[in-house]
This record gives sequence, structure tokens and C-alpha cells, in this order.
Amino acid sequence: MTAAEITGPVHLDALGPRGPYRTRVPSAVTDVSGAEVARMSLVPPVYVARALAALRSAEPVPAADVDGLLGAAGEEFATGTVGGLGVRAYEHLVSRTSGSPLKVVRAATRGTARSVALARSSAEQGRPRGAVSDRREPAPGAGHAVWARRGEVFAVNASGNHPGVHRLWLEALALGYRVAVRPSRREPFTPHRLVAALHRAGVRQDQLVLLPTDHRSADTLIRGADRTVVYGGDEVVARYARDPRVLPQGPGRSKILVTADTDWREHLDTIVGSVADEGGTTCVNATAVYVEGDPAPLAEALAARLSRLPALPPQDPRAVLPVCPVDRARALGSHLRSVAAGTRAWLGGDGVVDDLGDGSAVLRPAVHQVGSADATQLRVELPFPCVWVAPWSRADGTAALRDTLVLSALTRDRALVDALLAEPTIANVYVGDHPTHWMAPGVPHDSYLSDFLMRSKGVVGVL
Repeated sequence: MTAAEITGPVHLDALGPRGPYRTRVPSAVTDVSGAEVARMSLVPPVYVARALAALRSAEPVPAADVDGLLGAAGEEFATGTVGGLGVRAYEHLVSRTSGSPLKVVRAATRGTARSVALARSSAEQGRPRGAVSDRREPAPGAGHAVWARRGEVFAVNASGNHPGVHRLWLEALALGYRVAVRPSRREPFTPHRLVAALHRAGVRQDQLVLLPTDHRSADTLIRGADRTVVYGGDEVVARYARDPRVLPQGPGRSKILVTADTDWREHLDTIVGSVADEGGTTCVNATAVYVEGDPAPLAEALAARLSRLPALPPQDPRAVLPVCPVDRARALGSHLRSVAAGTRAWLGGDGVVDDLGDGSAVLRPAVHQVGSADATQLRVELPFPCVWVAPWSRADGTAALRDTLVLSALTRDRALVDALLAEPTIANVYVGDHPTHWMAPGVPHDSYLSDFLMRSKGVVGVL
């Protein structure tokens, strides 16, 4: 089915250990205008529990088969007709439901297909040099280390802000975990297509399941798995912070630092892209720019560039900004006005909501200048291109830059780079002209996922 051939709601069945499962009263999935585009089968807690038991009883995907299966699945995901949807119809639906610009979704399709094919090698990047993947591999000395799973069943409580969030759990499957994916009701098409493509490539249904649920059943999923990744806001991070079985993925609060030895004008494209590429909706988009010296000229130039971005429906090939239901857009605009009180608005001070007239609205960019490197606004992350520009001095040091997923450092100061790398709460440091949203298979996102999934066991003797 192509995008032009979509004439009614698409059925999204649960994909359980015994095959597709359709409920009698499925839940509606609506697009950004409120129109129903799909009907998704939500499974109850008892179904979740039985699915997890089936995963636990199943064998891992054989290591010898992993690369072949993943390669075939990646090709199927990118080009095939999966679940009755051709790739263009799939991308159209993702764009209309998530509000992500179509060009972002299409790029994500290519990136996800590549990540599927490289999932095993990406996972292996996190293996300690002193450990082997199999006890039968040759190792020096009488004793050595074997890289082993910390459990058998891995669950994902996914978000729907960007299709790329589903690349991470592929590594768990490649490492031998059996995987349960709970899709976001905002954008369930990507995980459904990905799981179905993996099944068609040869991954067994009792090795990988898709479990759409309500929040009550999601708790059953999290409690029943050995390891779980959960996406959400600060409240989700706080809820699971003390649970060693759960890896919460919260706000990124990614940042850019520009020191006085660097001319920011030479890097303006990188700064603009860090804020607005991918629709400005991901955890790796920059939400703050720190400037050593006067931040006003950079803020003014950044606002001028972002103000030119067009307001278009998400399925328009020229669209670059996110779209959401108009009521939610207005709520976000009101929240921004509240938290931005006392700042200098270079862009967005008169509103960020551009009503498209069909029940949806574009969220336009916002640029605000704050008075200090510890302003409270610098921790505010919103799901559109919204950036806070702050002064920074050597006296502020790395303390002002803490709690950061990605920090792009536009500097020539090697000692400062060393200090940034030494700061435990900065997950990634990009030095020079690299946007904060840069990612590649094999490069850690928030550490390697395998740090959470695997451990090294000492072994002496081989049978």
C-alpha cells in the first residue's frame, strides 16, 4: 500500500509469541489533526505475562545467524511491504502521527535500516578487550573473562518523538536477549514495522514480541523483564533511578559551549543544525548555548536564521518543523511564556504556535537569552527548536555544564576538553564542528547499552 492508497484506518495488531493478535475493541491512533489513521490492539496484563514467559523459555537467536537475519531485516524495513504498508505509506503515517517532518522520517528510515544491519557489530564495540564472547574462543593464560548477559528478557517502554529511538534495542537482540517492545501510542508504526520485518527475516516470534499496552500493563512488562529501558521525562528518571534493572532515558539537555578563542560565526551552521535539525525534537538537539563573552550577537544571529524556517504540514517534503494538535501546541506555548519570564526573547516572544487550520499547529522556534550560566531556564527542554543562550566564564567552569547528554565544544582549549571529559554527568563530548545530534552505529549514545546488559565473568578451565 502506498501513501495515496491509504483509504481507512490501518490495523496494528499486537505481535505475540504465537503470532499477530487483534482485540475486539482496538484503540484509535490519530494524526496531528485528530483524524483516526490506525486501530491498535492493546493487550492486557495477563497477555503480557504470558508473552514474557514465552520469551524466557525461548532460545536466543543463534549467534551464527545474527548478521544474516539482521541484514535481511534491514533491507525489508527500508524497501519492503511490511504489515500491508509500503515504505512510502509507512513514512507518511509516521509523519502525520508524530508530527515529524517527512524528510526527517525518510532519513530515519535509511538510518534505522543501517542500524539493523550493524546491530551486532555495534553491540560488540562495548565488549571489554579482556573478555571473549564465547568460552570456547581461544584466550591467553589459564583464566580469562567471558562476556555474559545479566538476564534473558529485555523490555523497551518506547517513546514516539522520533523513529530513531528503536535502533537501540536491536543490540539487545543481537546479544542474545529475547526482546519485548511496548510502542508509543503516538507513533506505533516504526516498532510494528521493525518487529514484523525481523520476523519475516527469520527471528522467531517467541524471541521478539510487540506488546501495545495501557499504563497498567506497562508496569507488568517492566516488572517481568530482567532489564528494561524506559523513556520519559524527569519524573520517569526519578521513579526508576534506584532500580538497577531499569535504564531510564530522560531529557538530554544537550548543549553547545563556545569559548573566546573560537569565532562562532564560522560555526553558525553547526549551531543552527544542532538546535533545529531532526525537527528539534530529540534528546540530542541542543537546548542551550553557552558563550564566553557577550552572548547577544550569537543569539541575534541564531534567531535570524531560525526565523526563516517555514511553517508547513509535516507530510510536506519541504517541512522542517514539528507539528502537533493545536491544543497541545497552545499549552506548550503558554508553558514557554511562563518559564521564559525575565529573559530576553530574540525569537518566539510573541508566540510559537502557527495554526494550520486543520486541528494541528506548527511549533515555531524560540531563542531566549538568559542572564547567567546557572539560570533555571537552562534546564527546560521542550519538544521543538527552543534554545536558551547564556553567558559563560572560566569561573563558571564545568559545573554549569553538568547533566548533559551531548556537549559540542567549540574551543581550542585542550585542558578544558580534558575537564569536560572528566565530568561524570556529561555523557558525550564532541570537539569542533560537530552538531549535537551526530550519531553513528558503534559510537555510544548514553554509554554503551551493553554496559547495562552485559558483565564480564571470570572463567578458569574449558570443556
